[in-house]
Amino acid sequence: MNALLSVRDLRIAFGGQEAVRGISFDVAAGETLGLVGESGSGKSATALAVMRLLGSSASVSGSIQMGREDLLALPEEAMRRHRGRDVAMVFQEPMTALNPVMTVGRQIAEALEAHEPRTPRSEVRTRVMEAMREVGLPERADDYPHQFSGGQRQRVVIAMALMNRPQLLIADEPTTALDVTVQAQVLALLKRLRAERGLSMLFISHDLAVVGQVADRVAVMQSGEIVEMGEVRQVLTAPRHAYTRRLLNAAPTMHTDRERELAV
Repeated sequence: MNALLSVRDLRIAFGGQEAVRGISFDVAAGETLGLVGESGSGKSATALAVMRLLGSSASVSGSIQMGREDLLALPEEAMRRHRGRDVAMVFQEPMTALNPVMTVGRQIAEALEAHEPRTPRSEVRTRVMEAMREVGLPERADDYPHQFSGGQRQRVVIAMALMNRPQLLIADEPTTALDVTVQAQVLALLKRLRAERGLSMLFISHDLAVVGQVADRVAVMQSGEIVEMGEVRQVLTAPRHAYTRRLLNAAPTMHTDRERELAV
């Protein structure tokens, strides 16, 4: 497997309390790896560690290799060049990620200007509109976040994350706050963008049913450890670990077309 991202022996602690306990995994070029577990399992902390966004209160060790560089070893200035350009993140709650007093067009533009500050203003505007169209948004760049629906706000956050054409997209519970219909639309959008752009994705969720719709492989986290990892077909139809089976039994939406397809 040609790994785009390679995480080895990642450990994360807060105040001496270990939240992630020596996990290792790879994400291949063009692959979606689902990272699934209940709240407090360490999956979001893992995502923030990849982005180097945990802050000074966290103690992080191990290695997070992307290309030839260990992201954990980079100075912050060098990491800023990678963050948003090579690896970008879609956060769980768009109203937290978005500035309520700034237009969505300006916020999408900022994602571009952070890495391409010399881009002419007219070209920035053109690329903002293209980004909004690509994620299925109405071209209302001068409107504010509260003027968009929840699903549209999540699309704004996705447009921001993809503005610099990253190789790896980290999606942290991107559909949790959405109703079932809008959730399906956002999942379909992510799958389409992945296919069109050749994106790699680390898709994080507490819901195995959702992960099963988008992932190629699944890593199951419990109490800071990966307890099972495998192809999505194997994990969904013949789980080996008791915790994975409990997650499956707790997912009322598991009997989907995707599950039936995998069982064929």
